[in-house]
Amino acid sequence: MTTVTTRTITYAADGLTMTGHLALPAGAGRRPGVLVGPEGVGLSGVERRRADALAELGYVALAFDLHGGRYLSDPEEMLARCVPLLADPDRMRDIGHAALDALRAEPRTDPDRIAAVGYGTGGAIALELGRDGADLRAIGTVNGLTTGRPGEAARIRCPVWAGVGSQDPIMPPAQRTAFTAEMRAAGIDWRLTVYGGALHAFHHPPVDHPVLPGVGHHPGHARRAWRDVVDLLAECLPVAE
Repeated sequence: MTTVTTRTITYAADGLTMTGHLALPAGAGRRPGVLVGPEGVGLSGVERRRADALAELGYVALAFDLHGGRYLSDPEEMLARCVPLLADPDRMRDIGHAALDALRAEPRTDPDRIAAVGYGTGGAIALELGRDGADLRAIGTVNGLTTGRPGEAARIRCPVWAGVGSQDPIMPPAQRTAFTAEMRAAGIDWRLTVYGGALHAFHHPPVDHPVLPGVGHHPGHARRAWRDVVDLLAECLPVAE
């Protein structure tokens, strides 16, 4: 097994001190980097383990923070922070760019070869980085199929892959249709995978606190969605180039 080194890093964004989880692959040379964005509840062990798994594959991975080091297990508190955030593209971009800058500042990161993947709110932030013209090699978002301000998707400079559960009431068919229309109008390379029978946050293991209605784990599709993320990175951001 490849030796992975991890450490906590702090950086400023959205008026908060963010606490991210950085995972470094074995070796000393530069490697492509991947941002990993969490669901609206915030950074947890789930995203830290995903960053570690990406480092095992040879990437420098940063699981970034949304809430200044806090994990919002109370659904009402989470909504009170995330609903205004998701309605404010500039705030999302601020959070995303701060994390991107922190990843680029790591000496092991190849600053010209970075992708952004995220889940829920973290996926929406990855998309906003693209709409802001960030230099990314790939964008992946799972159940974060937000639409942006008119015309700005044309600034996306890389392929986009999105995944969503067919039974997700938070990202319903109308939202999928709007996202699809935006991507088509932008003329970019995009894909949408619909996982049959899956709810919102289907990729996330069960938690021991209350969740929003329509949230539920689907083990089979969780494995498939992770493979789809890894395949996206292998295609667009191979470790050896």
